[in-house]
This record gives sequence, structure tokens and C-alpha cells, in this order.
Amino acid sequence: MAIHVVLVHPEIHWNTGNAGRTCLAAGATLHLVEPLGFSLDERQVRRAGLDYWEHVNLKVWPDWPTLEAVLPSLGEAYFFSTKATRMFWDAPLGAPADVVLVFGRETAGLAGDIHEKYRDRFVTMPILSPHVRSLNLSTSVGVALYEVLRQRARTP
Repeated sequence: MAIHVVLVHPEIHWNTGNAGRTCLAAGATLHLVEPLGFSLDERQVRRAGLDYWEHVNLKVWPDWPTLEAVLPSLGEAYFFSTKATRMFWDAPLGAPADVVLVFGRETAGLAGDIHEKYRDRFVTMPILSPHVRSLNLSTSVGVALYEVLRQRARTP
């Protein structure tokens, strides 16, 4: 039962490095969809991933259509957005199937056409304060990944 994390056009190298470290810890594959807001050769990405970055199962895609073409073969996709109404813990993330967790870029999330096409696959995380617009990308990746592991641990 594979877990895939997709970051579509990530902009901040620290978030990507932290997400990579969390993917490694959880046994997940990290997929990055270009364009990226940084270079993967930057020292900061490796530093954010500490000495684990070279061990991250990383796949880089040239654009969203290229990844989208293989998305069904990767598993059941769930898209994360503050605009969704379904809570992520109500989705069967740990179901006995491969799962793909898709996140948008830090400043704008996922594109409108992705929202439209996959509207029934969108989930959100609770944000109780009116002063917070969204959670940090790497925090969201960690919360979602460990919800998958929690659900799988409870599945007989």
C-alpha cells in the first residue's frame, strides 16, 4: 500500500525539504511538479531535509498534465484545500489501496481547473481561528501522512 505526496509548484525550499524528510519517515514517495520556486540543487533544500535528502524517494515531473496522466496508476487521489468542505479524517485515506495526497503551492494552492475537475476528491483540515488563512505546507503534509498511517493501523 504505497503512499504518494504530490507538491504542485512548491515555492519555498524549506517546506519541500521538510516534506521530503516527513515522506522518508513515513515511507512515502515525494512527487514535485515543476515549475518549482527554487532549485533542487540549493543547499537549503538539502539542509532542510538534513542528511536524509539523498534517501528521499523523489520524482520530479515537468508539469501537471504529465503527472496527471499517470495519477490513476499511482492510487486514490485526495486533493487538499482550505476551500474544501469535507474533513480529511472523513476520507478513507488509509483504505486498502495506494493513496496520493496532492497539495498546491504555498501562496495560491491548487489551480481552479484542478478544483473543478476533482471537486469530489477535495478535503480540508480544520482551522478554528479566523486569523489563520491556511496551515504551513510542510505541516499539512505531515498531518495528512500521519492520518494515512493512523487509519491504516486501525484497519484489520
